[in-house]
Amino acid sequence: MLLNSRRVRGFTLIELLVVLAILGLLAGLVGPRLWGHFGKAKTSTAAVQIKDLEQAVETYRLDVGRFPSSKDGLQALNTKPANAPGWNGPYLKGGVPLDPWNNPYHYEVPSKHGMDFDIYSLGADNAPGGEGEDADVGNWQRGQQ
Repeated sequence: MLLNSRRVRGFTLIELLVVLAILGLLAGLVGPRLWGHFGKAKTSTAAVQIKDLEQAVETYRLDVGRFPSSKDGLQALNTKPANAPGWNGPYLKGGVPLDPWNNPYHYEVPSKHGMDFDIYSLGADNAPGGEGEDADVGNWQRGQQ
């Protein structure tokens, strides 16, 4: 039997540690930037969903002659309220969506922002106010998202 006199060479522990350190530095530099874009994407998604909800509310108003009440809320877009003659829904496919942070959208009539009605999400923290991903996203903020 012949013995292979060649020595099989692999990576040393130091080489592996250097590669892991480089990967760690790259993740530390690139990771936060990618995470920031992820938060902006959720905010943009909320703005698009709010626009769709607005259109459904406007269609409801054309059919019923008024906006859904705050009591009926956005559910009136898919389930006919008792006091809605002319209702021709459902006005949304698949029901009223949750916001990108899995919280229900808020709907208020009359508006507190000079609109006919307010539709908004409270952001990632689900609390009024906030900055960045925690900021509120509402139909009164056209062009600000």
